[in-house]
Amino acid sequence: MPSTVRVVILDTGTRRGLADSAYNERRAACERTADEFRVKALRDISLAEFENRASDLDETTRKRVRHVITENERTVRAAESLRCGDVKTFGQLMVESHFSLRDDFEVSSPALDAMVEIARSQPGCLGARMTGAGFGGCAVALVDAQVAQSFAQNVAEQYRRQTGHEPAVYISRARDGAEIVAEE
Repeated sequence: MPSTVRVVILDTGTRRGLADSAYNERRAACERTADEFRVKALRDISLAEFENRASDLDETTRKRVRHVITENERTVRAAESLRCGDVKTFGQLMVESHFSLRDDFEVSSPALDAMVEIARSQPGCLGARMTGAGFGGCAVALVDAQVAQSFAQNVAEQYRRQTGHEPAVYISRARDGAEIVAEE
């Protein structure tokens, strides 16, 4: 992740409640569909293959499966954009991911949607999405490092005003992951 950006964690101050069963239902529907398509996992189905057989699925299952397949494709594109240092594309993929989680997988919440929209409206925000299992919790935003502090303050104020919830906002700088260090 380039040093010119920050990852900002945006805790909505809301929790999932009884949403575990709803998430498990989505997972089970995806596993059943993988079995019906005779593949180990939905990652083994291309978008073209899915579209050819999508009419065989009920609307709800079709939306859930479409999310998983397109999210896998977005993840591959996101990794490539980071390898190339293209944070603009990475940010746009974050937004597309949020829309898919909201509209197809249906695991967002009014608080998460408000947080993401407020974040996206701020100067210097390259992208934002919910994170985790959904139905509450946190969103993340990719933000220009030069405005990260004012971004955090503005998002917190606007979110508090709009929802009445007390958010927590954390600015982080992404670093390289763990690696093996050769012994001398």
